[in-house]
Amino acid sequence: MTTTVPASSFETPLKFAYWVPNVSGGLVVSTIEQRTDWQLPYNSALAKTAEDSGFEYALAQTRYAASYGAAQQHEASAFSLALLGATERLRVIAAFHPGMWHPGVLAKWLITADHLSGGRAAVNIVSGWLKDEFTGFGLPWLDHDERYVRTEEFISALRGLLTEEGYSQDGKYYSIDDFTLSPKPVDVPGRPHPEIFFGGNSTAAQKAAGRVADWYFSNGRDLEGYQGNVEGVLASAAEVGRSPRFGLNGFVIARDSRKEAEETLREIVAKAHRPAVEGFAQSVKEAGQSTADGKGMWADSSFEDLVQYNDGFKTRLIGTPEEIAERIVAYKEIGVNLLLTCYLHFTEEVAAFGRDVMPIVRELEKDLARKHGTELDASQIPDVPGVSAEAATAAADATLPSAPSAPSTDEEQAA
Repeated sequence: MTTTVPASSFETPLKFAYWVPNVSGGLVVSTIEQRTDWQLPYNSALAKTAEDSGFEYALAQTRYAASYGAAQQHEASAFSLALLGATERLRVIAAFHPGMWHPGVLAKWLITADHLSGGRAAVNIVSGWLKDEFTGFGLPWLDHDERYVRTEEFISALRGLLTEEGYSQDGKYYSIDDFTLSPKPVDVPGRPHPEIFFGGNSTAAQKAAGRVADWYFSNGRDLEGYQGNVEGVLASAAEVGRSPRFGLNGFVIARDSRKEAEETLREIVAKAHRPAVEGFAQSVKEAGQSTADGKGMWADSSFEDLVQYNDGFKTRLIGTPEEIAERIVAYKEIGVNLLLTCYLHFTEEVAAFGRDVMPIVRELEKDLARKHGTELDASQIPDVPGVSAEAATAAADATLPSAPSAPSTDEEQAA
């Protein structure tokens, strides 16, 4: 099967997002210096920098237990409200687990968040991979593919309650009886309801995403691997007449030369917190390999891959700004609509990405659109002031703790 990307995808500019570092330890499990912090002052400044640099989305991750370098964690829904309050344009995606939330409760939360933010709230529905979080709370831990059965029901109920009057659903996990939520979400042109993101690499995840998700998120993948994910989701979506959009995770190391960027990657891996990465590998590979066909998330990840715990190195956004921009547009050509990024030094590197990489991406997108017989709709590109290197550094310096360089003893013990 060959992926057929619609012409509208080439007309529409790529959207950019970043992972919110709302857990301690940064986005790599390594003792390398990371000028990043998990607390609100840093994240509020980061969010403002991101929206002024051309980023349209931020994703707040959900973690309940100390694990794999993240000794401290802020809960995603509360944290996302704080970031929405600190910004004017940024859309903030909060992550939620079915089995820990009821879709009706989440729908009511989401409507309220949407009104508080003027229509900028979104959710990422996460089926779950860390068994200890569920069993520790006394909650059932379902088999891999069954978790996606529950997630599909969850998203169906969530969408129904967001959009319909007197919604009913009789499912294996969720039964809704003639229920209406009022008010409904904010009426945003071109958006039928707050966006619902959903991710996973397995066959079960791809099938569920095609049937119910607005956006499909993938862990980092190479071009061939990502194309396979897109094909699986599109095949499922075609059966029910849907057209989901696609997002991809990538860890960005943009430097003046490829050599310098590759040296940074080698240093990250060389300084990996080995017990934490190996513990993470054991947990996630059990999850991935428990699928019916062994194609789950992280099933083929190496030690190096897992140092960035969403496989961000696999996307290979490592090199000069020009090389990274070319790689990004190669992904767009096979179906990517949104790039979810993460960094060592978030505030400075988010600003640098907006200054140095995005403009090149936009020029290459124009060429790509013309190659496919259309034009890039530049009116959809955010009109933002940009952030200078000096301003980004000052913002980071003002909000970072005094010693940001390495995980604390508590974090090492928690791994």
